Amino acid sequence: MTLIPSAARTALVEQARQRILITDGAFGTEIQNYRLSEADYAGTLGLTKDQKGNNDILALTKPEVPEAIHRAYFAAGADIAETNTFSANRISQADYAAEHLVREINVESARLARSVADEFAARDGRPRFVAGAIGPTNKTLSLSPDVNDPGYREVDWDLMVDVYAEQVRALVEGGSDFILIETVFDTLNAKAGVMAVRRVEQELGREVPIMLSMTLTDLSGRNLSGHTVEAFWYAIRHAKPVTVGLNCSFGATQLRPHVRALSQIADTLIMVYPNAGLPNELGEYDEAPQTTAALVKEWADHGQVNILGGCCGSTPDHIAAMASAVQGLPARTLPTPETVTRLAGLEPFVMAG
Repeated sequence: MTLIPSAARTALVEQARQRILITDGAFGTEIQNYRLSEADYAGTLGLTKDQKGNNDILALTKPEVPEAIHRAYFAAGADIAETNTFSANRISQADYAAEHLVREINVESARLARSVADEFAARDGRPRFVAGAIGPTNKTLSLSPDVNDPGYREVDWDLMVDVYAEQVRALVEGGSDFILIETVFDTLNAKAGVMAVRRVEQELGREVPIMLSMTLTDLSGRNLSGHTVEAFWYAIRHAKPVTVGLNCSFGATQLRPHVRALSQIADTLIMVYPNAGLPNELGEYDEAPQTTAALVKEWADHGQVNILGGCCGSTPDHIAAMASAVQGLPARTLPTPETVTRLAGLEPFVMAG
């Protein structure tokens, strides 16, 4: 079956040839600034469990909050909005007895982001994009939660693909240009996400471009399933993602060597959105916007990134500072890797000669 190509992929790649693009920043810490009550989260949905902390549900109960955050990030200079749907999947929403609302949450979250994106694009003619954000869920396909039974899994492959596909369908229905499989701590979970997108593509008859973003669990540069940055890329390159990169985990300082390594081998756009430094003793992020901007500018100066943004602790001020810092800098040129066999265990393996 021949799929209709994505116009959004073409537009994003064209924009990225001209300049370094900007994605948005944190949602969770921005939502905390609103000091919302349980009643604000719960609304009139009549759910049987407390909803405070369920940020995704706000698309239904307090939509003006995520809408205002999207608007603030676009005003700060962002080119891409990530939907407020990190935990809007059946597995994660079960903790709030809201799994039956997964489709509605994702559709409305995507519509909110799409509406604001289109509003800003209409003002100045510059394209704005919406990335439908999919988090890793709180389950893992690669690891057992029971140290006494290493073969045990709480979920299996088919369930994980179904869970992701449900979310993908709704995000696309709501107007997402891309599906961002982010904060990947388990590479097998990410592959299930890729499979889900491929399933939805076949249903729709058109391409749904994928963005992939890995998160590191330690300074050695591995995720929780043990893959290095290079091994992760070799494991998911077949998905032909429009972007690949890193988010969360650490601040820009700690990510520096891993951004460099990925930039050298990935023949697609690199998108990196670090935390605003490391949390202080109170668990808060206090790295100043100008500090974060100066650190990520180093990647831009060395031609290592195509898209920059922020994760935990970042604010519209951080995004504005980044946009200003990289304005006018040349875009990263994609490498052309030599044609050899590249495989991935926990380490990368290149079969040459």
